[in-house]
Amino acid sequence: MNLKSSFNKKELLEIAKGQFADKSIGKLPLPPMLMIDRIIKISEINGNYGKGYIEAELDISENNWFFECHFKNDPVMPGCLGLDGFWQLIGFFLSWSGGKGRGRALGVKELKFKGQVRPYHKTVKYTIHIRKFIKRPTFMAWGDASLSVENKEIYFAKDLQVGLFEKLVWDTGMDPSLDPF
Repeated sequence: MNLKSSFNKKELLEIAKGQFADKSIGKLPLPPMLMIDRIIKISEINGNYGKGYIEAELDISENNWFFECHFKNDPVMPGCLGLDGFWQLIGFFLSWSGGKGRGRALGVKELKFKGQVRPYHKTVKYTIHIRKFIKRPTFMAWGDASLSVENKEIYFAKDLQVGLFEKLVWDTGMDPSLDPF
């Protein structure tokens, strides 16, 4: 299959709004929770494990919403937003690879922060190596990731896990106890 291997901000926003030409590519969150401005490269092969690779970026500005509230007179991007960016990208990888359903973050085995994202940084770079990828019984992927600023890796995550679920019932009016996740 000949899959598109990069996406710009306009395309990512169209995907988040459900307006992208290729409707098979699943959802992304809308801003301000969308933690990606562009996907530089996405591949079902390559990476450290030969199972997939993602490289993406987020532009940083002193006007980013999170700097206003985290923290007064000490602005820093919350680490959980970088972590969410990792999960968003792995979920995107699953739908881009042909999976159906709604993405849900399932965990991370190890996470370390060795630096911080500040308003004077220009760009955050995400690098994800898919370690394991299954399509049955549900689409699921595990990845190892790093987040860099100014060519310095500052966040490290191992065994990030995301799955796609087709029978989530929240917006269908069904009994929430029937939710598979």
